[in-house]
Amino acid sequence: MASVALTNLDPASRAAARGWSDLTIRNMFIIPTLVFLIVFNIFPLIYSLGYSFTNFAANRSEPWQFVGLQNYRELLTDDHIWSNFVITAKYVIVSVAGQMIVGFGLALLLNRSFPMKGLITTLLLLPMMMSAAVVGLFWQLLYSPSWGPINYVFGLGDFAWLSNPDSALYAVAITDIWMWSPFVMLLSLAGLSAVPQHLYEAAAIDRAGWWYTFTRITLPLVSPILLIALIFRTMEAFKTFDIAYTMTTQPTAELIAIRLYKQAFQQWDTGKSCALAYIVLIMVLAITNIYVKYLNKVKER
Repeated sequence: MASVALTNLDPASRAAARGWSDLTIRNMFIIPTLVFLIVFNIFPLIYSLGYSFTNFAANRSEPWQFVGLQNYRELLTDDHIWSNFVITAKYVIVSVAGQMIVGFGLALLLNRSFPMKGLITTLLLLPMMMSAAVVGLFWQLLYSPSWGPINYVFGLGDFAWLSNPDSALYAVAITDIWMWSPFVMLLSLAGLSAVPQHLYEAAAIDRAGWWYTFTRITLPLVSPILLIALIFRTMEAFKTFDIAYTMTTQPTAELIAIRLYKQAFQQWDTGKSCALAYIVLIMVLAITNIYVKYLNKVKER
């Protein structure tokens, strides 16, 4: 009889009858997640922050010494580091701008009914599902001056994209655009599908042109989603490593992530590399904060 009575209760009441409160059930899910975040995210973050104030080197057995802000001062006065930041900034602008234009353009083309729309959309999403290292090797073959199809299609002869200092960075940026434009396309499609159709119908009745419809209806309503895509892609572009490291060794394409890798695992200057990582983190947070403030202003309109 007791089991029959329990089955007639709602889940919360049954849990309470067995001795489990809502708070207990909630903690069963939250506490393991918090432990995972603390062990694998917060603790390494604090640990590396401590190392950034020392001369610690992971390949030496000598005890480290506290050097204060010396690592930060040396990095911020190093012309090579600032050169890496300039290269990274150029890469981020070209790559993210290309992704936003291509991704949003594809979303506008796909935001209609046509045969095999689902298959075409799925095929366009494939690049971002691939490993970045595999994408880098794949495009390295495409850029090859000997047998690469890109030079053949555009009639560039034996032009060396990846060994040319003037084109290496842009070649990597084009590869990143190819890989991550589908991400922007996916978010843009979600935003476009949420635009009320009656607004377009009203614009058609008023005989509004396509440019007026795009700038007064489509773009304002989709802009919050586009800003979210811009935030995500800007943060990821600053951290780009796999593609650039796989494709080229040109100094003009040495992004700050590659410089950080060399500092940590080739020069084994662990303390200074931790300091550089925090400088990059602060810059990314500052840029992201600007985007978020603008996003809030857009949402308030």
